[in-house]
Amino acid sequence: MPEKMLSEQVYTCLRDAIMRGHYAPGEALKPQDLAREQGVSLAVVREALVRVVGDGLADRLHNRGFAVAALTGQCWQEITEARRTIEPAVLRMSVERGDVEWEARVRASHHRLARTPAYSSEERKHYCDAWSEAHRVFHRTLLEGCGNRVLLETFDRMWTASELARRWWAQRTPGLDGADEHRRLEEAALARDPDAAAATLVEHLTLTATALTDAP
Repeated sequence: MPEKMLSEQVYTCLRDAIMRGHYAPGEALKPQDLAREQGVSLAVVREALVRVVGDGLADRLHNRGFAVAALTGQCWQEITEARRTIEPAVLRMSVERGDVEWEARVRASHHRLARTPAYSSEERKHYCDAWSEAHRVFHRTLLEGCGNRVLLETFDRMWTASELARRWWAQRTPGLDGADEHRRLEEAALARDPDAAAATLVEHLTLTATALTDAP
């Protein structure tokens, strides 16, 4: 198999393992061990690790290799502050600029999210993959009407860091699916009410951050 495909395979495996909590926050990611486990070269593993660092899921330590990102209280506060500052502003733009096709995607993505169970019997400790993806797609679709690629890429990075925290702490905060806020977000967006949409998003982000921060 070509090295590029191997690197993609290792990256996907490593990313999923971190998101599922198979590694503890701050745990070392040793290239030699990963190469042996995956049956690939060190070069392939290092390429995959660099991508995981780029996603914000791991840190590159000076002269000490790689480690899973350690979301400290300050780090989580910064993520929350960034999302509450940037996303409502982007949502306003999206509501004002989005076309009929955007409206259709918002409706479809919310329908999918509302019909997808947050937990499954196989993944009871964490939100199931199907719900997590539906959740990401709904929030991103709401913002896509803005038409600004740089802002959407910024959202993608913030979302990954936020989702990592959610995955780690979800087992301590069952029921944190924000169904009512999601419904109101869809309604405000499709009603073309940027003020209501932005206010609802701030409320949603605040409630989520508070629940995760206060988790035992």
